[in-house]
Amino acid sequence: MFEFRKTGHRQRQTVLLRAWVAGLFALVCLLLLAGRLWYLQVVRYDNLSARAEQNRITIVPVPPRRGQISDRNGAVLAQNLRDYTLTVTRAQVRGDVGELLDRLGELVYLSESDRRKFMRLYQQSGRYAPVLLRNNLNDIEASWFAVHAYRFPGVSLEARWVRSYPMHESAAHVLGFVGRISEEDQQELEESGQLGNYRGTMVIGKKGVEKTWEKALHGRTGVEELEVTAGGRPVRELSRTDPVPGSNLELSLDIGLQQLAEAQFEGRRGALVAIQPHTGEILAFVSSPSFDPNLFVDGIDVENWRKLNESPDHPLINRPLYGTYPIGSTYKPFVGLAALELGLRSARELIPDPGYFELAGQKFRNAGGAVYGPTDMHRAIVVSSDTYFFSLGAQMDVDALHDFTQQFGFGRITGIDLDGERRGVLPSREWKRKTYKKPEQQHWYRGETVSVTVGQGYNAFTLLQLAQATSVLANDGVYMKPHLVRRIIDPLTGRFNYPVVGPQAAIQLKPDNLRVIREAMVDVVRKGTARRAFEGAAYQAAGKTGTAQVYSLRGAKYRAHAVDERLRDHALFMAYAPVDDPQIAVALIVENGGWGASVAAPIARTVFDYWLDPGRAAQRRARLQAEQTAREAQAEPVTAASAPGRPDTQPAPEDDEAPEPAPLPDEASAPEDGAEEENP
Repeated sequence: MFEFRKTGHRQRQTVLLRAWVAGLFALVCLLLLAGRLWYLQVVRYDNLSARAEQNRITIVPVPPRRGQISDRNGAVLAQNLRDYTLTVTRAQVRGDVGELLDRLGELVYLSESDRRKFMRLYQQSGRYAPVLLRNNLNDIEASWFAVHAYRFPGVSLEARWVRSYPMHESAAHVLGFVGRISEEDQQELEESGQLGNYRGTMVIGKKGVEKTWEKALHGRTGVEELEVTAGGRPVRELSRTDPVPGSNLELSLDIGLQQLAEAQFEGRRGALVAIQPHTGEILAFVSSPSFDPNLFVDGIDVENWRKLNESPDHPLINRPLYGTYPIGSTYKPFVGLAALELGLRSARELIPDPGYFELAGQKFRNAGGAVYGPTDMHRAIVVSSDTYFFSLGAQMDVDALHDFTQQFGFGRITGIDLDGERRGVLPSREWKRKTYKKPEQQHWYRGETVSVTVGQGYNAFTLLQLAQATSVLANDGVYMKPHLVRRIIDPLTGRFNYPVVGPQAAIQLKPDNLRVIREAMVDVVRKGTARRAFEGAAYQAAGKTGTAQVYSLRGAKYRAHAVDERLRDHALFMAYAPVDDPQIAVALIVENGGWGASVAAPIARTVFDYWLDPGRAAQRRARLQAEQTAREAQAEPVTAASAPGRPDTQPAPEDDEAPEPAPLPDEASAPEDGAEEENP
C-alpha cells in the first residue's frame, strides 16, 4: 500500500515537471516569434516595405524610335518598321530548351535557320538577357501565341521598331547598318556614360552613317512605371516618361544619281565620288560591288556571311574611303599647277619629247611609245605627255610637291562623316625615313620624284581624296569639308540645322596659273583623250583621264589580253562641270578596267548628263529657295558648332608595311588614255 502511494507521487512530479518544461518551451517560442515579428515590423520596416513595393511596381525602359535617314529629295533610305518578335530568357525557362522549341513550333513556324541562330546566341548569352528567337511575326502568329503564352514560361512576345533599308544594296557603304549590341559595345557605352540610355535597346549603329551619327539617331530612352502581379503580369500603368525619338538625317546624296552611277559599275569593281564644289556636299558615293545591309539587322547567317567575306571582289570594303590607289595621270594637273606656283617652269616653255626622258643613264618612257615633240604645259596635259612631267620631276623637290598638293586633300584625312577613312600615301623624304628601317632604303632618289610626278611610284590615294582635290580645284582653291549629312531635323519640332557651314580653308593660287590648268583640262575633254566620251554634251566640262599600273612591267611591253584580268591597269577619270560655274566634281576608278579614256570617262559623262539636266537643275533651285525661306523663318537658327550628335570619326589604322613602288627607270609606263588608239 505504501509503495503504491510513493509511486503515484513520483509520477505526479514527473508529469508536473514535463508540463513546466513544455510551458517554458512554448513561452520561449512565443517570445522568439514576438521578437521576430517586432524585428520585421519595426527594425526592418523601411527596407521590407521598399522591397514589397518593388515587387508590386516595376520600372520598364521604353526604347526610342530611331531617326530616319533620307536623301536630299526626301527619298527614304533607312526607316523603322513595326515588328513582332519572340524572345527567350534563360532564367525563366523550365526544362529543356529544345523541348520548348519543339512545342513552340506547333504554334509558330520556326525554320532550321531560326533554330540554329537562336541556339548559338542562347549559348553565348547571360541568364537574364533576352535572346531573339524569331522576328517578323505576322498579326495572326502574334495573336495565336498571345493566347497560349501561359504554356511557354520564359518566352515573350514583343513589339519593336526594326530597322529597314528599302533601297537594299544602293548606297549601302554610306548608310552602313545596325546590329545587336555586343559586349564591346556595352563596354564603350559604359565608358562614355551612355549605357543607361540604351536600356531596352537591342541594336546600335555598326557601320557607315548609322555608326558615326549614332548619338543623333538613337534619341533618348523613356521610362514606364507599371504595377504588376506577383507573377510579373502588368496590371496598370502608374506613370510614364515618353522617349524622345532620334533626329532625322537628310543626306546630301541624290539617290537617283547614286543608282545611275551604281548601274554603270554593274559587274565591275570600282568606286566613284561626286561632290558639289561650292558646298562640299557628297552627291554620289559608289563602292562596287555592294551588299544588302538588311542582312545584318538581326545578325547575318553563316551562309551569307561566308559569301560576302570570302568573295574575291570584297563587297564589304568601302572602296572610296578605304581603298588606296596610284592615280596615274589624273595627278598631272596638280603637279603642273605646283610647278607654276613654285616658279619652276612657265606655261609656254617648250620641252622636247622624243618619247622618253633620260636620267642618269636610265630611260623613262612615254605610254605606248608615243612621241610628241616640243611640248608646253597645256599640250602636255591635253595629250598626257609623260616625258614632260618626267622632266619636271627631275627639277622638282619632292617635299615642295608634297606640301603643295597636300593642301588639296592628298595624303591626309578629309574629315568626312564616316569612320575608317585612310590617309593614303603622299610621299616625302620624312615619310620615307619613317616608313623604312634600313638606312639605304631611307634615302630619297631623284628618280623616285620622276615617277611620283606622273601619279605612280609611292603615290597611293583614296578616291575620296582625288574627288575632293578635283572639287577644290574647281572651286578656285576654296576647301569645303566633304560631308554626307546635309541637315539634321528634329522630328518633334521640325527645326533643322546644317552640320557644315562655310569653307574650311582657302589655297592662295594665282588666277593666271589656275586659268592655264583649267584651259588644258577643258581641251582634254574638247579635243584630247576624253573628247569621244563628251561629244555632243550640252555643257563644257574640264577633266583628265588616267590609267594606273597595277604591277611592275620590269621592262616588258604591256598587253592587256596577255595578263590576268585582276592584274590589268586601273582606269581613272576626274572632271568637273560646267567650267564657268562648277556644279559637280567627279572622280572615279574602274579597277582593272584598262583605258581611262574609253572606260572611265563615259561613266562621268553619264553622271554629268543626269545632274546638269535643265529640268532637274530647275527643281533643285526651287527646293533650295524654299529651304532658304524656311531657314530664315527659324527664330534661332542652329549653327554647325552647336549641331547635336555631331560624330567623332576615327581614321583607319595605318598600314604596317611600306607599299611597293611602281616601276622606276627603264620600264615601260602603263598605257595612258588610249595612247595606242590615237596619237594626238
